[in-house]
Amino acid sequence: MSFQDNKMLIMPAVDIKNGKCVQLVQGEPGTEQVIIENPEKVAKKWEDLGAEVVHVIDLDGALESETNIETIRKVLDEVSVPIQLGGGIRSIEYAEELLNLDIDRLIIGTMGIKNPDTITKLSDEYGSERVMISLDSKDNKVVIKGWQEKIDKSATEISKEFQDFGAGSILFTNVDVEGLLGGFYVDPVIDLVNSVDIPVVYSGGVTNLEDLKQLQTTGAKGVVIGSALYKDRINLVDALKYQEIK
Repeated sequence: MSFQDNKMLIMPAVDIKNGKCVQLVQGEPGTEQVIIENPEKVAKKWEDLGAEVVHVIDLDGALESETNIETIRKVLDEVSVPIQLGGGIRSIEYAEELLNLDIDRLIIGTMGIKNPDTITKLSDEYGSERVMISLDSKDNKVVIKGWQEKIDKSATEISKEFQDFGAGSILFTNVDVEGLLGGFYVDPVIDLVNSVDIPVVYSGGVTNLEDLKQLQTTGAKGVVIGSALYKDRINLVDALKYQEIK
């Protein structure tokens, strides 16, 4: 799956915790506001409504618990659209296992930031279009390890490095607004898009169709929507109308 010049892909989020689909507030364990059984059925629902890609995050893996590999396999068996997956990818071996399962795009966070050569290795072996670096921002600084540890650089400051290391795209999450359903900040997205030549996908705080209209002007090639879909603030069919950029 490749990004297209005239599209901003709308990506429904399926976050998995304890084998269930959940939505957390700012990634904090214990803040579950939505809990749904059978994440694979949720992913299939989004596909049936027209999603061209589903964004899956293994929250247990991201928070350094056991991974949800069996649930991930069920999602892959259930849906036919491309899957973009992140969370808990802490070794080249596990990354390769997932890519060999036919995950279309792997989102690498902590491992890639601490060991950028892993990005290069995976990109060389599987193609850069299947390797996405996750740059999560809190108080304008990149955070890693499930948003628990901060490094002293902004996403824009380090984005070019990861383009050079071979990442084919960037997932930019603004943790400050993640899960709060209060909108998002436009300027950080524009700054990041303008700092690199690879596609940027945005996540965090997208609450209504007006947010999607605003995102269309930033140059972002995709947007992840979570809580707004699960709390009926955004209807996916309506959101998909914003995929095509005129």
